[in-house]
Amino acid sequence: MTDEPEEDMLSWDESVFRDERVFEIDYVPETFLHRESQMQNLKYALKPAVRGSRPLNVMAQGPPGTGKTTAVNILFDELRARTDITPIRVNCQVNSTRYAIFSQLFEGVFDYEPPSSGISFKKLFSQVTDQLVEDDEVLVVALDDVNYLFYESEASDTLYSLLRAHEEQGGARIGVIVISSDLDLDMMAELDGRVQSVFRPEDIYFPPYDEPELVEILQERADRGFHEGAVGAQVMDRVAELTAEQGGDLRVGIDLLRRAGLNAEMRASRAVEVQDVEESYEKSKYVHLSRRLGELSDSEADLLAVIAEHDGEQAGDIYEAFHDQTDLGYTRYSEIINKLDQLGVIDATYTDVDGRGRSRELSLNYDADAVLDRL
Repeated sequence: MTDEPEEDMLSWDESVFRDERVFEIDYVPETFLHRESQMQNLKYALKPAVRGSRPLNVMAQGPPGTGKTTAVNILFDELRARTDITPIRVNCQVNSTRYAIFSQLFEGVFDYEPPSSGISFKKLFSQVTDQLVEDDEVLVVALDDVNYLFYESEASDTLYSLLRAHEEQGGARIGVIVISSDLDLDMMAELDGRVQSVFRPEDIYFPPYDEPELVEILQERADRGFHEGAVGAQVMDRVAELTAEQGGDLRVGIDLLRRAGLNAEMRASRAVEVQDVEESYEKSKYVHLSRRLGELSDSEADLLAVIAEHDGEQAGDIYEAFHDQTDLGYTRYSEIINKLDQLGVIDATYTDVDGRGRSRELSLNYDADAVLDRL
């Protein structure tokens, strides 16, 4: 009997989706719900820049998936459309050194990349600030996921260069927005005193969405992304409930809607059912983990894989396995352990070991198979 694939799945020109792009991670919604006060506070901090002065600095914090990046993207789009301000958002997961960040600023100011080699940080810095003065422009820099700069011990030097730019180049006007999802990180306490004295940011907190807010936000996304009638109230309630279980991380709910829609299409159905949501949850609940693992270096991923494969074993045994695999020494091993701990992927706590003093006990914060599947 010949298989008929078109009977098992909707044909190429059929879909439950009206516009699948609204479920992508970098989509900026036309309606930004339940963040009115945060947007007003951001606008208040940046208003001096509209008048040609240096804006107030901002520290935006909140759990993952609470709208921090979206708020900044919406505000920066407005600034580009209505003002002469130059707003630049830098992803510190990808650009986690001072030099890499100023390379991004160079590209944003000049509209082309700096030379890949042969240019010192001092020259890179001066070219950016000189151009700002020449163009009489105010620069607003958003350091997204700034916690990665702290993990790499680059935060103080980076912020010092940005905040003291007007002293190096008279007339340079730069404001800084730092965005962090690591609520255990006390950023002000971790910064050098020379930075603390000039930073003095406005604090803006993005709390987790509650379940009714999640329903409303996800419903608005579903209305734009799915054809009418494809997603019912029962499905939306279940998606919101599962999202709330993951700390209200909106990205989980958005990914869950998309995967559930794809599951419905695999069933050749024009309507998403609760079973499609349930079957998608095991993958969607790890969307935050996938994002974090995707930014690890090769050696960081190698060590995490070793920890996952030797879960429950002594730290010394894990180091030996890591060293055998990579030939890296204990210093680098310890640095990576600290970073993975700060990222929340593992717990690394010191414990007393009989006859051996103190040793670190390593444990995964996620299912080992889920980690290995995503590395």
